[in-house]
Amino acid sequence: MNWKRTLMILWIADFFGAMGMSLILPFLPLYIEQLGVHSTQAVERWTGWIFASQFIVSVIFQPIWGSMADKYGRKVMLLRAGFGMGVVTALMGLVSHPWQLLVLRIINGVFSGFISMSISLLASVTPNEQSGRALGTLQTGLIAGNLLGPLAGGFMAEKMGYHHIFFITGAFLCVAGLLILFFVHEEHKPRSQVKQKNKVHWFMVKPLVPVFVASFVTNLGMMSIEPLATVYAKTLYHGMHLEFFAGLVVSITGMANLIGSPTLGRIGDKIGQKKVLAFALFMAALAFIPQALAGNITTLLVGRFLLGLFVGGMVPSLNVLVKKLAPTEIQATVFGFNSSSLFLGNFVGPLIGSHVAATWGIRSVFYVTMTVLLINSIVIFFNRSLETNLKLKRVAS
Repeated sequence: MNWKRTLMILWIADFFGAMGMSLILPFLPLYIEQLGVHSTQAVERWTGWIFASQFIVSVIFQPIWGSMADKYGRKVMLLRAGFGMGVVTALMGLVSHPWQLLVLRIINGVFSGFISMSISLLASVTPNEQSGRALGTLQTGLIAGNLLGPLAGGFMAEKMGYHHIFFITGAFLCVAGLLILFFVHEEHKPRSQVKQKNKVHWFMVKPLVPVFVASFVTNLGMMSIEPLATVYAKTLYHGMHLEFFAGLVVSITGMANLIGSPTLGRIGDKIGQKKVLAFALFMAALAFIPQALAGNITTLLVGRFLLGLFVGGMVPSLNVLVKKLAPTEIQATVFGFNSSSLFLGNFVGPLIGSHVAATWGIRSVFYVTMTVLLINSIVIFFNRSLETNLKLKRVAS
């Protein structure tokens, strides 16, 4: 399989998938209010559960679908996720009560895994020496979709109403599925054809625990402050176009990701992903300092940009380490565990951030997150087992 052609198709599919999944985020609380929930506290409670439910269920199902991919192929799992989430998301536009929306979000969590499976598929066909470049480039498709999705969703919701956005979101996800169906070809070797015993491979997953922890911490660090970023921006800026600058505070990290992901991915191919990961964690931690000390919106924007730049280097490095360290026969399963770690960070991060902010103030969230990232950077840098296992894998291959 031509990995460059596969990269191009998966980039477009991930773009449509990410854009579709992020279209509904800006108006979710407003949609819940339209479903008959009028108390502010009730809207906040329903929004929290509806938003978090998909992440919680996804944490459980990612390794399960990964294991199925190892057995039946990644393309089948991509089709399951694309069309499954497309249909379920479209049904959300037909609900009349919040509990129906909650149930459908839970079902969507069951079908989730499109992005992680596309990463796993690309990793399986890309040469090791090009992995950082390829996976870093693929990450930009996800980032671009996540950047444009909320903007397009807010605009379309204003023009055509909330219900229709779910139909459009479903269509985007189905388009992603169609791209996979017609343009991606996979030469899958079933696990049953492999001579070695599965329990040996499960034992070999142990070296990946530091990678899973780093994935969890990366998303925890990003999401701990993400829901509070606009609130913090409003305390620093009181001039004209407040909404624009508040939105820019959130989106500028994604813009920086577009630069950091492919750039640090290519550097990782040359000097090693472990070094890039430790460096990116350390620099991302330092990027929280100007944010915590910001006295104006410009300083905050600079800090947010630097954070996005170095976080963009973490994700490709983590994915390449998974590719290089995971036994080939259960590689998709391992990617599923890594995806679960990311989803868990998405869930835990806002909980920690909101609790710390409520107890000690918003600025304290930056220092707590910075400390967590610094500790993880040090652990990765001095983790000799990662380097040893990478060398063993190279010798074995």
